[in-house]
Amino acid sequence: MISKDILKKIQQIQIHTRRLVNEAFVGEYHSVFKGRGMEFDEVREYQPGDEIRTIDWNVTARMGHPFIKRYVEERELTVMLLVDVSASGNFGSIKHLKNEVATEICAILAFSAIKNNDKVGMIMFTDKIEKFIPPKKGPKHVLRVIRELLCSQPTGKGTNISVALEYLNKITHRRTISFVVSDFIANDYAHALRIANKRHDMIAITIVDPREQELPNVGFVELRDAESGEILLLDTADSLARKEFGTLNNRRRQEQSRLFRSMGVDEILINTNRHYVEPIVRFFRIREKRY
Repeated sequence: MISKDILKKIQQIQIHTRRLVNEAFVGEYHSVFKGRGMEFDEVREYQPGDEIRTIDWNVTARMGHPFIKRYVEERELTVMLLVDVSASGNFGSIKHLKNEVATEICAILAFSAIKNNDKVGMIMFTDKIEKFIPPKKGPKHVLRVIRELLCSQPTGKGTNISVALEYLNKITHRRTISFVVSDFIANDYAHALRIANKRHDMIAITIVDPREQELPNVGFVELRDAESGEILLLDTADSLARKEFGTLNNRRRQEQSRLFRSMGVDEILINTNRHYVEPIVRFFRIREKRY
């Protein structure tokens, strides 16, 4: 039984993200993620403005006036959402937790996909596979995806991105557009990502919080690792300690970005203190120019 609060949250996300899809994303999505090719649709009479190269000369000769072949894009792509639901997602220092932002982004991508008659599936993971939702079409299916993300009660706490990527390769037989939605606070996933990227169009959506990059000067604070439970007491009044904290996290981010670039994996960086619309739209437009 789903609580009233969850139902209300699902409805809010549905209304908000559907509006964004209709206003900003659906056209961008279609122009970036093309179908598998073109398939023959019909032969019809030539009309002014038609491309001359599409003239069907056999039919034209038989009928005595020009006819053209018409083709349509063969769409039906499969979008897979690989969503990190580990304990580190339950963090947010401004307005939203990382997992709340992840849910809205997944909703936007899913609604954009079904608007284009594509299928959407989801793999929820921690240090193991928590849930798999097979790809399907339709608004009801997207609402199920949102519901599962909001209601998830993961049994694992850690993050193992390799497990999710290996599972993706195991359950899919055709190429997919796969978004990995995570904070990427994890190790040893490069090999699995390289293999997955050869089979699929892999896109990394990295969700970060400002307090994971830089600490304020507020004296002694107790930092607890949400996944391991390890506790660290840190004096944030110590400027050297704050600098080292920022340096370590910036280095990790730079190494992560270099890894993605070396593999040709696109990355969308989302910060919880800014709206996610601009970086996603920017990604679509950059990618459209490239292809």
